[in-house]
Amino acid sequence: MGYLSAFDCCVLWHLYLPLISLIMNLRRYNIYFNTHTISGIIICAILYVIFFAGSFSFFKNEINAWQKNESDKGGTYRNLVFDHLLDSINQVKELKGRDIAFYMQHNGHASYVNIGASQDTIVANKAKLIAAQKTKGITKDSEAKGEKKKKRGRGRRGADDSMYFSYDLATKKPSDYGDGYTMGEFLYRLHFLAPLNQIGINIGRPFGYTLAGLVSFIFLFALISGLMLHWDKIKSNFFVFRPGNKWKTVWTDMHTALGVIGFPYQFMYALTGIVLIVNSVLIIPFSKYLYDGKENEVYAALGYNDNTKYTYLYEPLSTTFKMGDFLDKLESKWPNSHMNRIFIKNYGDKSMHVVALYDANIDKNFAGSGRLVYRVADNKILFEKSAADNGTYLDYVKGFIYRLHLADFGGYPIKIIYFVLGIMGCFVIISGILIWLVARDKNNIPKRKRIFNFWAANVFMAACLTMFPVTAAAFIAVKLATKVDQPFVFHVYFYSWLALSVFYIIRRNIGKTNRETLLLGSVLALAVPIVNGIKTGNWIWISYRSGANDILLVDLLWLSLGIIGLLIFRKMLQSAKKENGSTKQVTANEANGDIKKASPPKRAFALKSNSTTEV
Repeated sequence: MGYLSAFDCCVLWHLYLPLISLIMNLRRYNIYFNTHTISGIIICAILYVIFFAGSFSFFKNEINAWQKNESDKGGTYRNLVFDHLLDSINQVKELKGRDIAFYMQHNGHASYVNIGASQDTIVANKAKLIAAQKTKGITKDSEAKGEKKKKRGRGRRGADDSMYFSYDLATKKPSDYGDGYTMGEFLYRLHFLAPLNQIGINIGRPFGYTLAGLVSFIFLFALISGLMLHWDKIKSNFFVFRPGNKWKTVWTDMHTALGVIGFPYQFMYALTGIVLIVNSVLIIPFSKYLYDGKENEVYAALGYNDNTKYTYLYEPLSTTFKMGDFLDKLESKWPNSHMNRIFIKNYGDKSMHVVALYDANIDKNFAGSGRLVYRVADNKILFEKSAADNGTYLDYVKGFIYRLHLADFGGYPIKIIYFVLGIMGCFVIISGILIWLVARDKNNIPKRKRIFNFWAANVFMAACLTMFPVTAAAFIAVKLATKVDQPFVFHVYFYSWLALSVFYIIRRNIGKTNRETLLLGSVLALAVPIVNGIKTGNWIWISYRSGANDILLVDLLWLSLGIIGLLIFRKMLQSAKKENGSTKQVTANEANGDIKKASPPKRAFALKSNSTTEV
């Protein structure tokens, strides 16, 4: 007596099994919900910046061409221009014994040129003497004028013996990195938070890159937990969108539907972003234990650069080397490939070597890469791997990650699809912030928490939504300015962004922030192609006739954004008027029924009784 039979145990098990299953499902749901909510709200503002700037960075080359009013369609050159460039540099700075690197840009006719210090002691000592004289003269001038030394970003000039600049091989025009700065380069670097590297926070690694990698990592958690949260109803919710309902329902449907549709894209971007941004952090243990702390050897093994050191012989090169002829022969040998990087070691010495890194054309080989090591003294090829050959495992991994992240494998249709999916990610983030705010605007939540929630959402929304008009205004500014460099772009973009964000934060009205930034951004977006036509005479129809598709694409992009923005703004006004009318009717009915409710301070926090468009 007091014991249960096997039959009784089975009956009780079947009775309590649904309850146990419900408790476990509820527990998992709470875990997914809290993980998704907390991780999402922590990174929402920074993630919006990454998605918004990253969407425009797909058109980096097109934006650069638009800003300079120089279409890349005519950007062809002969390899002879490399010899002309080397001769010109040699007249200014003796190249003997130096390592020279050419990093080709994605447009195919421009290159970053990096020239290191000479290994020849005579040339090096002469350079040190000249550098010391320059430094002394610069110091005296600065002290006389009371100026402080300014940083120039990535460019290196002045007393430094090395050189780093950009060179257009088609137009034969050099430019310092800071002086040749463009909006395309700015948005590209903003999408992985590179400007934050200059604020002076020392954590052993670039702060901006590390923060971008951390946000990508947390974003991966938010994606997976969000998918698991909606897994049971993913099929039914996928087809549900109720634009005629109240705004909270619209935001919820938008967040769910767009999140599910864009999940593969967002997951891919989070994963590849982690690999590309955080690889410097992941490389630390490998470089420490497998390469004795030599990170350069790790990057060389991964194929990012060539740090091979050749013994300097102090013997002049007896043969004449023409880089143009060398590249012509290489291109005839590898016809379906294009130059990626060229490294010249110990220029002008008997130990001079040339290392050429080529990538296969995407339509021929998705991940092929070639490498050739050439010794100039005896005209001998020491190593050769054709770009047309089957790629290694490393080639396919690198190619797969880069192609998916940069969207450079399908022309303009793929870039446009990526752009739309990126903007959809921005809508998912905004709707998530609004859902988070409205869900916590309840009477059972203490007033101080509701005030904090409102201010958090207010700051996030102001910082995010003002990016649209600020970006359009920056495009207009760089087109109208007579001189555009890195400080100009930084000042125009960040100061206007800060001023507009602070204005809407102080205003404390998320509904008006949403509507006014949309209207302002749409008007400025429509003004971008108009300003371009007035300033350069390169109107949309003229770009179309001349075949300048890259310039045409940027104008059409802003024109489309302006038209779509105005249509959305019109729809929002119609919905706001309809809801305001229904709210007034409800208020009148409550007044007739002598229903009185206490009202908190004006705009202190979001109210359920207020018009939902104000939130």
